[in-house]
Amino acid sequence: MVEVTVTPQSSLADRPVQIRVRGLSPSQLVTLRAWLKDEQGECFQSRAFFRADGAGEVDPGLHAALGGSYSGLWPMGLLWFLQPDTLFRRLVKRDVAGSPFRVRLEVWDGLSLGTDPREQPLASCEAERWYVGPGVQRVPIREGRVRGALFLPPGPGPFPGVIDLFGGAGGLIEFRAGLLASRGFAVLALAFFAYDDLPRVLAQLDLEYFEEAVELLLRHPKVRGPGLGVVGVSKGAEVALAMATFLPQVAATVWINGTSFLYGNPLLYKELRIPAIPYHTERVLFTEVGAMDNSAIFDDPRDAAHRASAIPVERIRGKVLFVVGEADRSFNSKLFAELALARMPPESGRLLSYPGAGHLIEPPGSPLCSNSAIRGTPKPVAWGGELQPHARAQEHSWQEILQFLELHLGSVAAMKL
Repeated sequence: MVEVTVTPQSSLADRPVQIRVRGLSPSQLVTLRAWLKDEQGECFQSRAFFRADGAGEVDPGLHAALGGSYSGLWPMGLLWFLQPDTLFRRLVKRDVAGSPFRVRLEVWDGLSLGTDPREQPLASCEAERWYVGPGVQRVPIREGRVRGALFLPPGPGPFPGVIDLFGGAGGLIEFRAGLLASRGFAVLALAFFAYDDLPRVLAQLDLEYFEEAVELLLRHPKVRGPGLGVVGVSKGAEVALAMATFLPQVAATVWINGTSFLYGNPLLYKELRIPAIPYHTERVLFTEVGAMDNSAIFDDPRDAAHRASAIPVERIRGKVLFVVGEADRSFNSKLFAELALARMPPESGRLLSYPGAGHLIEPPGSPLCSNSAIRGTPKPVAWGGELQPHARAQEHSWQEILQFLELHLGSVAAMKL
């Protein structure tokens, strides 16, 4: 009898699992299919073709896929290369604490290019992929002006504190915060517009709002000071770099595919105002699939006329890890990282740059999203990236990010799920 197993059956979404098929005929050609439905009912799926070994087994960690959604030896390929049935959808876990993604694994005889509802797979099983580990607590935050969700690891603490920021779509995205809390950090997933009673659109960056969030997190009895970390992607990386520049409590900053100048929105902090470089939206290009390539709407930051819009990173006293996808179609992240590093104090910054990786570098287990619809744009946005280099970049950068935060914020106790 054919059997497929996933070990462990329940795991954190950034952890590897082992997929094994037994009971096949030697050299039998089979299709392995993985699929899940997100909270909106959208289906994401992948498939790969394998030939069983002499014992009638398939293990994607030992046997190379012959073709399908990927080819070659990728132990996690069926999960890493999931793609939406509907164009421009991005796989994002919204209810982070309440439920996992439930992934179905199926084994089909021969070359299965589609699914016929009249046919049955040779074997199937279900795996759970969680974004919080056992005992992680989610606490909604609505204190003063600050809006977000605090994720606390189990136990008395105190734990190193991290603020987690996403980008220009606004709202509150929590999946990375849940995974970081499962690694032993106390993480505040922080919204800064288009959420609750915050402004619906981002007109300016009020750094005093982020300072209030820093002070709130450091006051928590389970958070270990005196410093904390900030992780930001895209517009959130721009904010994170400004926080590292002006807020002395920020000891470690992870900047993922952002800018080092103010674009679109000025920054205000007490008596200071840093003007923004305007977007040139008339330069937008449409890709072959109808998404917007925004890379040309950003003026060259090296133009002397834009000097006043630079974030004054020479004031940074903490450490910054720059994470760059060289195939980012949103903007030239590597240029912004290099310009910042050239002005920062020596030894305070480090660059990780990944050829073939796109804009949305996320924890491993998040499939490449090269185009997606986002709030506030009339057409989907092109993020860029190539499947296999992007997957490698996510796996490598996530381990580097965890080590960086632990090195500069202190040791953590990760859980085992």
